[in-house]
Amino acid sequence: MLQNLKVKNLALMEETEVAFGEGLNILTGETGAGKSLLIGSISLALGGKFEKEMLRKGADNAMVELQFSGNERVDRKLREMELESLEDGSVLLTRRMQIGKSVFRINGEVVTARQVKELAETLIDIHGQHEHQSLLHKKKHLEILDTFGGEEAQKLMAEVSGEYHSFKEAEKKLSSERLDDKERAREQSLAEYEWKEIEAASLKPGEDEELENSYRLMSNSQRITEALSESYSYTEGSGNGAGSYLGRGLRALSRVTAFDGRLEELERQLSEVDSLLADYNRDLADYLADISFDEETFRRTEERLDLINRLKGKYGNKIEDILAYGKEREAYLEQLANYDAYLEQLKTECDASKKKLLASCEKLSRIRRKNAKVLTGLLTEALENLNFLKVDFEIAVRALEEPGESGMDDVEFLISTNPGQAPMPLGSVASGGELSRIMLAIKTVLAERDDVDALIFDEIDTGISGRTAWQVSKQLGKLSSAHQVLCITHLPQIAAMADEHFVIEKRTDQNETITDVRRLEEQDSMAELARLLGSDSLTQAALSNAKEMRRQAMESKENK
Repeated sequence: MLQNLKVKNLALMEETEVAFGEGLNILTGETGAGKSLLIGSISLALGGKFEKEMLRKGADNAMVELQFSGNERVDRKLREMELESLEDGSVLLTRRMQIGKSVFRINGEVVTARQVKELAETLIDIHGQHEHQSLLHKKKHLEILDTFGGEEAQKLMAEVSGEYHSFKEAEKKLSSERLDDKERAREQSLAEYEWKEIEAASLKPGEDEELENSYRLMSNSQRITEALSESYSYTEGSGNGAGSYLGRGLRALSRVTAFDGRLEELERQLSEVDSLLADYNRDLADYLADISFDEETFRRTEERLDLINRLKGKYGNKIEDILAYGKEREAYLEQLANYDAYLEQLKTECDASKKKLLASCEKLSRIRRKNAKVLTGLLTEALENLNFLKVDFEIAVRALEEPGESGMDDVEFLISTNPGQAPMPLGSVASGGELSRIMLAIKTVLAERDDVDALIFDEIDTGISGRTAWQVSKQLGKLSSAHQVLCITHLPQIAAMADEHFVIEKRTDQNETITDVRRLEEQDSMAELARLLGSDSLTQAALSNAKEMRRQAMESKENK
């Protein structure tokens, strides 16, 4: 569940912290106090879009932090995302915002907005006015039905999606491989030319590196010879080179070593140097004797390198790439030579892929039709509990002509609230208030199968009052027995059902307007209920009405 919310420098909120409780958390306040801003700040922490206008006047950054209690499902998701859990098992989501920049953290580790949204799916479900408007779109109806279908439906959905993409690839390949006689002849001619060109080159892996080394050596042989000859003139031992002077120095030293034993070590060191220089001169002389420049060899090497580099420019950066391309051309030539059989094979594969897809679509359709009947019954009951009297609710599952990524079903929610009237699409008959109640019914039914602990409802009370408001309140109370529910409302019937009651209020401080959130004790909650009931002043009668409403709400909870 959502344990704690911290907000800093966001719109009218300077620095606010709210500790939520279990069950039904109700948030009330005057119009314009910033009730929806609180839910908006939660959405921001979960990856919602940040606009510069959201930043508090005079501030250069804002921050939202959410702390959730963890569970086994959340821990498993964190492991999948290769993120660490906190020691107490809770999950900390933080977002720091500046104009043009946001930094997200999960348990202190910097992450992407996508990762936050992925984790949020296991933590919280936010329902606002835009969501119940989404009920006007059939795509949402299919999504709700498949969510109700649980793991079985989701597994089949993934299977259908994978097979659909495989079929479209096979269909695309079959279409792209169809050639008329001219195209086929042109392709065959080109493939044959390229294959023969590569075959004629008789390339060997690593050949280019050996040739480049030889070419580099031959093209620089004159400079090498001159440099080595000059070096030898300085180090040789028969004329005026260092070797000759070193030998003289050694002979001079050997004449006096008998007079002082300490000179023996010096003689040994000089002898080693003389020996090393002699070895160097011998190796250098051998290298000079071997080095040669053959004009014909140089020409052949240069031509071979030119050929290889030309083939690299056409077929690949390495000899291995060129040889692999040659193999592809050879296989393509064989394919073109047996073109009709090849096309027939592609068509067979495409037909088999579609047949497999259609079979999976049919399995998914059967599951959907079965689940539609069950969900229809559950939603009808939930709608009746929300004061939809004589409601006729139906989930129509119709077959499409061709399969798609989601299968072959067109799913639509139909409703009639008037006896004798045939069910019609929601958009034709449902008002805004009715849509919000229908979504609440859906959330209530799905929540029994949903592992998400926290649910948020914003504007769930749109367009309702009186007895209907009581029914919505009771439904929220029922829902909060298994989930933590946060609900923004202006209706006293809903607020009376609160397990935790918070008021959102504006105050002026040094010519600044600040929005605060305050948890209400029972007495203050009664006063807020009296205000919601329409009382301008806290009279004894208004307070008695509030207490009576609270008593009725608690009784309905006990009788659930």
